[in-house]
Amino acid sequence: MKAELALPIEWKPRGYQAGLWEALLNGCRRADVVAHRRWGKDEVALHWTAASALACPGIYWHLLPEAAQGRKAIWDAVNPHTGRRRVDEAFPPPMVARAVEGDMKLELTNGSIWQVVGSDNYNSLMGASPRGVVLSEWSLAKPQAWDYLRPILVENRGWALFLWTPRGRNHATRAFEARSGRDGWFCLKSPATQTTVFEPHDLAREKAELVAELGVEEGEARFASEYLVDFDAAAPGAYYASLLGEAGRAGRIGGVPVDPALPVDTAWDLGIDDYTAIWFFQQAGREVRVVDYFETSGEGLPAIVRRAIAERPYLWGTHHLPHDVMVRELATGRSRYETLTSLGLSRIQVGAAADPEERVNAARLMIPICWFDAERCATGLERLRAYRKRWSRATLSFGGPLHDRASHGADAFGEFALNRRAAAPARPPASARSAGGTLSWMA
Repeated sequence: MKAELALPIEWKPRGYQAGLWEALLNGCRRADVVAHRRWGKDEVALHWTAASALACPGIYWHLLPEAAQGRKAIWDAVNPHTGRRRVDEAFPPPMVARAVEGDMKLELTNGSIWQVVGSDNYNSLMGASPRGVVLSEWSLAKPQAWDYLRPILVENRGWALFLWTPRGRNHATRAFEARSGRDGWFCLKSPATQTTVFEPHDLAREKAELVAELGVEEGEARFASEYLVDFDAAAPGAYYASLLGEAGRAGRIGGVPVDPALPVDTAWDLGIDDYTAIWFFQQAGREVRVVDYFETSGEGLPAIVRRAIAERPYLWGTHHLPHDVMVRELATGRSRYETLTSLGLSRIQVGAAADPEERVNAARLMIPICWFDAERCATGLERLRAYRKRWSRATLSFGGPLHDRASHGADAFGEFALNRRAAAPARPPASARSAGGTLSWMA
């Protein structure tokens, strides 16, 4: 799109928004912006979409994870500085032929269609070919929505704008880091300390109020995420994110080689129609070295044992499995314990039934003595960071653990923490530690 593209109304981006606006004017078709609350992300997107729809007739979508969120945040939103609906400011009445309230859709006089839709229900979007899409609150959305939209936009040379605030390390942070520096992408990370929206005393007050309302750990994490745009801040209700943040700052997440002289213990969470997760540990004295992670979905036990165990050249120790491995399956009449032993898995320790909070508490005690291999455990670390409490809209409070994709890896980790036996004091080879006592393999 050319730089002389006209806006339907007199509007100018704020100073800190200028980089994004100029990139879009100069033809950038992919932008990923992670910014603090009240940055004006959706405001920029609305005006850019209006200008695009005026210049290039077509279909344009403003997507939030759920349509109800879109109605509240976009369709019904009022600009507090002007008292006008934001949609009416971006798309003034002379530009609109018809507004369809129930569908949150505007039919423009030049034939363009602009609509607010829910990205999580992306299957309902089948058949349409948008020219431009805004994916707002991207960190909360299902990433599969982009998998559906991407080929459409590639084919019609359309544009996509990702807008979000961090919610722990997830698909949004992973994608942003991969896109940064990639040709054709404009990526911007904008914390509140680098814009003019809040004065320093405003930020100090916000942090103090969050801590007072949510407690020190939750309040500081929320402030770091929503105002400082800290990717490593704990997501709301996260169990382990702050502990893993401390591990990263202490240098305990990095390169951790597998010691061929030490046995590798495993801990499993077995899914039937769900994910199976396996962690791999070595213990040396008080240290717990977390050296590997395996996760799969939709595979049977023979394939899991082959891929996770047989194909790894480790000296095997104890395999920790949850108590339900002893339950006989109706289809076969055999337990998964019997199936695993028939596949050659030995030294199996079956844990006792435990409350989820017991596993959480055991894991919290173990993480401070853990060293994680950042590469082999990347997916597992993402699962641990994302593991969080359920939020009840009815009571406006957190409950027990949320069962989602992250819970399988977290349950397996907790299984080991709860049932492991501390290794006998081990004296590592002389070359393994420096004179100062730090691990040479972490140097």
